[in-house]
Amino acid sequence: MDRLWTRIGVRAASAGLLLAGLAGGVHLGQDRDTQRQAGDVTVEQVAINEMQLLKQRQGEQTAARAWQRQAEGDAAEKASAAAHTVAAKAQSFEKKAKAERKAAADRKKAEEIGGPVPYPGPIPESCNEYSGSRAIGCTLMLERGFALDQFPCLDKLWKKESGWNYRAENRSSGAYGIPQALPGKKMASAGADWKTNPATQIKWGLGYVKGRYDTPCGAWTHFQNVGSY
Repeated sequence: MDRLWTRIGVRAASAGLLLAGLAGGVHLGQDRDTQRQAGDVTVEQVAINEMQLLKQRQGEQTAARAWQRQAEGDAAEKASAAAHTVAAKAQSFEKKAKAERKAAADRKKAEEIGGPVPYPGPIPESCNEYSGSRAIGCTLMLERGFALDQFPCLDKLWKKESGWNYRAENRSSGAYGIPQALPGKKMASAGADWKTNPATQIKWGLGYVKGRYDTPCGAWTHFQNVGSY
């Protein structure tokens, strides 16, 4: 009887160990599956992270290239604008220098042949009805700040004085030129070419009129009253 219980006990223990082993194996397998799944999830997450990082870096590189292109474009635009400015200034300087050389050549030629120095500036439309020294006088009078309605007075005044002749000379008094400066060398204050340049004589004459009579009409009124100005 004791042996029978002993056998039963042994078999029961064996069965228990077998079940325990099976249970342990199942549990171990589950742990391995769980670990494998966890490992798969980790690898997948790493891949996702790496992909996101790669996209981020690509975006940063694209932005950097775009910024570089923008910076290069801005620099090129500024350089082009600066070049245009320099070119425009150089062209303006050359144009001015060319005009000055021509004016100097004209003055020299006029001095050599005793002819008038040509006026280099433009004549405004409001003075187009006049010609020669009268057109120059009208132009310079407007530049001096006098109104156009003052020119008839100036025209009459200098017609009486010199006939607008830049070489007009009063041998008895020494008065010379369009405004009949007395003596003529006074006009050197307006330019060294005062003997042959109507514009130089007119500039001096307008300054004289402004200083003594305020306006050309004021000078003409004085001339009518006393016969001189």
